Amino acid sequence: MSEEAMPEESATSRQVIATPARGAVETKSIDWIPLTERRGRPSTLFPLWFMSNANLTTLATGMVGAALGATLMTSVLAIVLGVAVGTVFTAFHSAQGPQLGLPQMIQSRAQFGYRGVVVICAVVVFSIVGFNIFNQMLASDVLTITTGIDAHDGWCVLVTVLALTLAIFGYHWIHRTQTWLTWLCLMTFGVFTVAAIIVLPFPAQQLGFAGFDWAAFLVQFGAAAAYALGWAPYVSDYSRYLPPQTSPRKALLFTYGGIFVGAGWLMTLGALVAALFAGLSPLQAVQHTADEILPGSGFWLLLSALPALITVITVNIYAASIELITMVDSFKALRPTRAMRVIACTIVASVGLGGAVVSSGEFLANFGSFLVVLLYLLVPWTSVNLVDYYFVRRGHYAIREIFIPHGGIYRTWGWRGLTAYAFGIAAMVPFVVTTWYTGPVASAMGGVDIALFVGLLGSAVAYRLLGRSLDLAAERERARADARSHGVEAVSFAGLVAPVET
Repeated sequence: MSEEAMPEESATSRQVIATPARGAVETKSIDWIPLTERRGRPSTLFPLWFMSNANLTTLATGMVGAALGATLMTSVLAIVLGVAVGTVFTAFHSAQGPQLGLPQMIQSRAQFGYRGVVVICAVVVFSIVGFNIFNQMLASDVLTITTGIDAHDGWCVLVTVLALTLAIFGYHWIHRTQTWLTWLCLMTFGVFTVAAIIVLPFPAQQLGFAGFDWAAFLVQFGAAAAYALGWAPYVSDYSRYLPPQTSPRKALLFTYGGIFVGAGWLMTLGALVAALFAGLSPLQAVQHTADEILPGSGFWLLLSALPALITVITVNIYAASIELITMVDSFKALRPTRAMRVIACTIVASVGLGGAVVSSGEFLANFGSFLVVLLYLLVPWTSVNLVDYYFVRRGHYAIREIFIPHGGIYRTWGWRGLTAYAFGIAAMVPFVVTTWYTGPVASAMGGVDIALFVGLLGSAVAYRLLGRSLDLAAERERARADARSHGVEAVSFAGLVAPVET
């Protein structure tokens, strides 16, 4: 898209005008990424998402099943299946980034409306801040263990400042840092994993499925699926700078591979150390396991894990800042400047820091409950968004219209998307299993939680039926006109064939 092609009637319309980059700090946030600033290869998505998942918070997620009595093999089976299912949806969202050049929540205005998307943004910010609270608690504990200095609040401040600094520099520096850290992870946790499997004896009962408990299996499955699915609302934020010629299949596969390998590996490692040292905290279990292999190595292993915890906090701060700007812009049009993004990053980081400072209690118990709630809230959104992109609108969106608050084709409140989202949540209620409430159907099934599948199917069917009343012919003509003005051919079916520059 060129500047000349864009009207300058309002602050909202100027959001999609190209802003030249100055210096090392990223200028973009919720605005469209012009072709002149698109670069990179889809292969960079693998280390980004690998390292976003190869951290101690992910490892702790793999200990949830063991805490409920699941054997190592039961936990591993639940982890592999859960990550495999959750990552499918996340990866398909990632493929949208190069095609549209937009953040995920800005694109979601097409389903939920210019202001209606605030409902989803609020859920996403809640989930991101929640993840960061747990990440900061773990990072603080790592520093306490490795330094011997018990200064929880001070360590949280230090970690937050480091993570915030990288988030302010933005997209390209985050990608670079995650690539560098991939090698550190392979040299430390890679060696640790191989040594643990070879050297340490595992109790025989842990290596089978004796006393298989469906409830424990499904809790671990749900935690793994929710963790992998948790990236979906902002995964395309990290692929939106790729050129529109990028193969959607490659973007999808590199994202899938990074999340599946990183999350599957570290969660399995969590189940492994939990099987060896039941009842210990995640950090204690990791340190004890490493020290069993080589005395004193636990200290160095924990220290090497600290950068990954800091950068995953960065990934979350960066994404949440975009959600926050989207929420404000939905009610008062903003010009998305560099300063606006820096302010939003600082607000998000400060809220997460405050939560980490005041939080207490059993880490695994709280984190497991948080993941379950997150899964319930995100499943209907991902269902609506993917059905719209791949089956209803088939990748055809009028970019300009997404930035029009009133009178645009996507409207202020997208009643179809909001209705389908609400329907999916309502359909899940009888099937949910949480610390605070268990639905009647779940109780009748002995505590087995299948709400994930009910929510996915319910929202998908509801939106598919409601989408029949859309005037897609007129909308696609508008999308083609937009695409031509942007300098690309209109996106083909579901974005699975890349557009070509004209």
